[in-house]
Amino acid sequence: QIQLVESGGGLVQAGGSLRLSCVVSGRSFSSYLGWFRQAPGKEREFVASIRWNSGSTAYGDSVKGRFTILGDSAEDMAYLQMNSLIPEDTAVYYCAAKVSGYSGRHDRANDYNYWGQGTQVTVSS
Repeated sequence: QIQLVESGGGLVQAGGSLRLSCVVSGRSFSSYLGWFRQAPGKEREFVASIRWNSGSTAYGDSVKGRFTILGDSAEDMAYLQMNSLIPEDTAVYYCAAKVSGYSGRHDRANDYNYWGQGTQVTVSS
């Protein structure tokens, strides 16, 4: 009932910035909108989330202070502003929606019900 489409990935030098976008469509209730990333040979990693009813945000330790998640429910959009990028940020980035309510955790891939197709971010040194 929810579709998510990411865009904005690309190639960037270390120290640069990118802004990822996620277009959300569908009528199903979403409690959290999250960003995850996955590099080859690594687990899917929590990046950031936003609680839709309050706007509260959370970040993974590796991106805190560098990335910012933004949500605009009126525009059915979410964003991930990525600054001070480092090569370790290279990964496929996914937008995800949790629809199972506000209880429980929201920082694991299995907490989320719908996923976008991913967008590649590559940071060169």
